[in-house]
Amino acid sequence: MTTVANTLQDMKEKFNPEAAAGLDVIFQLDIEDGDTYHIIVKEGTCEIIDGPSDDPSVTLIMNAETLDGIMTGEVDGMQAFMAGNLRAEGDVMLATKLSELFPIS
Repeated sequence: MTTVANTLQDMKEKFNPEAAAGLDVIFQLDIEDGDTYHIIVKEGTCEIIDGPSDDPSVTLIMNAETLDGIMTGEVDGMQAFMAGNLRAEGDVMLATKLSELFPIS
């Protein structure tokens, strides 16, 4: 089983800086069966930090299995959202940019 740390490392490796041009946002990942992390995407850079952000742009709430499934392409993010396996708070439309920022190979 893949750990959240491995999934986050994979995200960092897949990061597409061109898709992040002009962005200044914080994605918070609240892993129900794990910890909370936030991802700062700013001007073509990506930084993943342990712990919650004081002011996330959007918070995504899911379990580790859902996160891993979305990042490997085994789970469609929109289907996970519709099924209640993924919840979002804040600027929900930002969540749709994740597939551009972290493309599945």
